[in-house]
Amino acid sequence: MARLAIFASGNGSNFQAIAERILPTRHTVEFLLCNNKNARAIERAKKLGIPYYLVNYRGEKRENVEEVILNYLSKHRVDLIALAGYMKIITEKLIEPYWKKIINIHPALLPKYPGTNAIERSYASKDRELGITIHYVDTGVDTGPIILQKSFIRDGNESLEEIEKRIHRLEHLYYPQVVVELLDRIGEKIE
Repeated sequence: MARLAIFASGNGSNFQAIAERILPTRHTVEFLLCNNKNARAIERAKKLGIPYYLVNYRGEKRENVEEVILNYLSKHRVDLIALAGYMKIITEKLIEPYWKKIINIHPALLPKYPGTNAIERSYASKDRELGITIHYVDTGVDTGPIILQKSFIRDGNESLEEIEKRIHRLEHLYYPQVVVELLDRIGEKIE
């Protein structure tokens, strides 16, 4: 058995997809960590019976907030962290003790379109191939080692909303799958 923490800031659809995939396994979703008290992800966590922690960055030094996060991770003995729409840059203070144990989903084919608004930027491009990247988190912005990329070819007539739906379908299918595979590997080492 391995322990997962999921960090999210908004709607929480990836959080829910991962949590629902983990619940029937031997692994556990220890908690949701959220930095937005109005995030729908919190409501999703409540419905799934998953504890959550709310952290506040406003007026706080990032390293102080990350110290609080490290305490939560230690208390729950978390083995893997999945960022699922967590809209904060995390620093070396958190990355170093969890090197190759923090993963992220990005709604573009990295190294293209790192950072925010990736779907909009890839949609506006002339790129025919669009998709997602699941990667380890390093100290750069969307620069960590790639775990998996999945893509589709667009015909050029799709609306932004249609492209967003296709991207989210890929995310909801492959991100939970990768999380479970990593938890399985971690669980084998623990047992």
